[in-house]
Amino acid sequence: MPSLKDLRNRISSVKATQKITKAMQMVAAAKLRRAQMAAESARPYAERMERVLTNLAASMGTSGHVPPLLGGGGNTTHLLVVCTAERGLCGAFNSSIARLARDTAVSLMTQGKTVKILCVGKKGYDILRRQFGRQIIEVIELRSVRTIGFDNADAIGRRIVALHSAGEFDVATLFFSRFKSVIAQIPTAQQIIPLALPEEVAAAQSGAAYEYEPDEEEILAELLPRNISVQVLRALLENAASEQGARMSAMDNASRNAGEMIRKQTMQYNRSRQAMITKELIEIISGAEAL
Repeated sequence: MPSLKDLRNRISSVKATQKITKAMQMVAAAKLRRAQMAAESARPYAERMERVLTNLAASMGTSGHVPPLLGGGGNTTHLLVVCTAERGLCGAFNSSIARLARDTAVSLMTQGKTVKILCVGKKGYDILRRQFGRQIIEVIELRSVRTIGFDNADAIGRRIVALHSAGEFDVATLFFSRFKSVIAQIPTAQQIIPLALPEEVAAAQSGAAYEYEPDEEEILAELLPRNISVQVLRALLENAASEQGARMSAMDNASRNAGEMIRKQTMQYNRSRQAMITKELIEIISGAEAL
């Protein structure tokens, strides 16, 4: 049975931990509002950009030269761009993204596909390297980046385009966590190369005639690489908001658990102290009666 001193040390240690978790919860709550506004502001632009490119690609049909980023190549090598956080203590945020990427990689490898992984964020690399160490071709860390901007996403997008131009992969899929609320973040897989063409969009465009200047091929050659950077930016901003929401929830749960531990340890301390006092009183009374 632990002594009273051990119990006091435990209680003080848990109280110190509770102060840290409460402080981290408050910091995450302060950062969440700004990150949520950035993620919500990026969604309309990214969705509209993808819609415009989808309509352009559908209007091209089979005529003309199809840009490489629209497909037309093979389907044997897949690049998984896994975007996670640089830090932990945010619940299942990192592990849920890595789990989705891992399940996708296992499914593709079962089909005989070649899988390559590009990790954006240290935590995704730490989780995936045990099982897919040979498949990880590069790790991009954003530890020194204080605020996510288009320059960061553009550097990653250019790297993806360069790998595709070099023939390193055929299909690229982006993995991130879409922010829904403080307690709900949805792991998402989005194909960015080749650009996915929904059937309903292609059917709607087949009956309409549009004239573009410059032509569709030149517009797509300019916008397709930029779209990849835009989608990466959206993923990073969604991740930033999801990370703060997950950390806020995790630290709130940790503070509650610490409070429960303090209550139980305090109860045990009081019982042990009362038992020692009772034992000393019995010894004093027994000694007095013996005299």
